[in-house]
Amino acid sequence: MQVHLAIEAESHIVTGVPDVYPMLIHSTRRRTHLENWLSLCQRSDFPGDGVAWHERLIIAYSEPQRAYHTLQHLEECLLTLNEAKASGLIAKPDLIEMALWFHDAVYDPQGSENEALSAQMAVEALGESEMAREVARLILLTKAHQPGDGADDAWIIDIDLAIFAQPMERVLEYERQIRQEYAWVPEEVYVEKRGEILMDFLKREKIYLTAWARERFEARARENVRSLIDSVKPFTP
Repeated sequence: MQVHLAIEAESHIVTGVPDVYPMLIHSTRRRTHLENWLSLCQRSDFPGDGVAWHERLIIAYSEPQRAYHTLQHLEECLLTLNEAKASGLIAKPDLIEMALWFHDAVYDPQGSENEALSAQMAVEALGESEMAREVARLILLTKAHQPGDGADDAWIIDIDLAIFAQPMERVLEYERQIRQEYAWVPEEVYVEKRGEILMDFLKREKIYLTAWARERFEARARENVRSLIDSVKPFTP
């Protein structure tokens, strides 16, 4: 992925789409648009009502408790995947794309089972199938950002962490969004815990697991994470 900001696109009503969410439908420039989702469903032999599930996902990612884990994040993930696919290195890109659509479908900032519940929703949508089980497994990897034994495990992790390598303006916006989601946490506690999380990423030998992502993201991500660590330190006069 070339480092980029999220695409800004005007909303419009799409003929044939349920009236319940017309303002959440985006122009065809966006990867989260219904047309792109239905194309994925067709390629994946999606067993359910693709339009209804798109509506459900769009509404989920637009819930009021979210600030970072929103359609913006999903869009950025899908754009990164789209560029990574061009490398030809992802064994099953449609599985990764389906997992990305569901990976934050359930998000409660005060909950600890978001990934498990998101994986459960994916199985609900995809039915009891090998594809559903693999999508669910990929989603669970995004909790600790550690791969299993799957050929494409590293890709979903690297894509989810691509935010660290965005331009600094976007990275600072991301940090503000995370703080907003954790507004219920006292400042002193947030500063300590957030600093620990960011430092854990910096201490990794490699933030990114694929050579493709390391080449594009690693240097900038490390610089940005260092800046974020400095930004969350408590102020001392």
